[in-house]
Amino acid sequence: MNILDKIIAHKHKEVAERKSLYPVKLLEQSIFFSSPTVSLKKYVQRKDKSGIIAEIKRKSPSKGTINSNVSIERTSIGYMQAGASALSILTDKEFFGGSSDDLTMARKFNFCPILRKDFIVDEYQIVEAKSIGADAILLIAAALPVKRLNELALFAKSLGLEILMEVHTAEELTSNHEAEVDLVGVNNRDLKTFVVSLEISKKLAPFMPKEKVLISESGIDSPAAIVELRKHGYEGFLMGETFMKHSRPEQAAKDFIEELNQLTK
Repeated sequence: MNILDKIIAHKHKEVAERKSLYPVKLLEQSIFFSSPTVSLKKYVQRKDKSGIIAEIKRKSPSKGTINSNVSIERTSIGYMQAGASALSILTDKEFFGGSSDDLTMARKFNFCPILRKDFIVDEYQIVEAKSIGADAILLIAAALPVKRLNELALFAKSLGLEILMEVHTAEELTSNHEAEVDLVGVNNRDLKTFVVSLEISKKLAPFMPKEKVLISESGIDSPAAIVELRKHGYEGFLMGETFMKHSRPEQAAKDFIEELNQLTK
């Protein structure tokens, strides 16, 4: 069993437990549930922003602990002040050390779009995403059958959430070409082996749907890489580890975006 299989198997158990503890009716009473969402797609395309979706991630299966003591308030506000287009908050606890509370905390201090980064396998998690203040969810093609991915995407849309569909291969892209999603991301990290290469984004670029907002995810560690990826049609860049490995991730983001702005003047 590879890492992704382990995560998905655990996620099904976790969702069953959460359903019994926090019924949907309870989640629907959240103040965020009836609140309008902010468009991730539009913010990524804003010319006054960097296109960077800055992520808060405490740990990962491949790297172990990255930044266990991160301040959600300081980092999320700092990311946005630095010029990030949006936030991505990892809410998986078992493998990434996150929580729903992290996202709600970020929501409390920021108006920007917030992506709930998790391994979504059930409609319950989508209701949960809306109830904790998310504007968009991630659906991973490698983790879901084609029919199931589209069912979850349509359900998310019914709640006003946007969907970032993540692919890693041309086959995943082709199989899900009819999916009702808003953004399509290429994960440069293979979720089965955790090997990272930006060449994945470049290789898949010609096959990406032109009508969608394209995102490159993982392994982006220099402003020059973003300049290069933009040439291939990518408008958004999901970045976590590059910032999170610093004691002040928000400062690392500020320095990075300032350098990017210098390169693109």
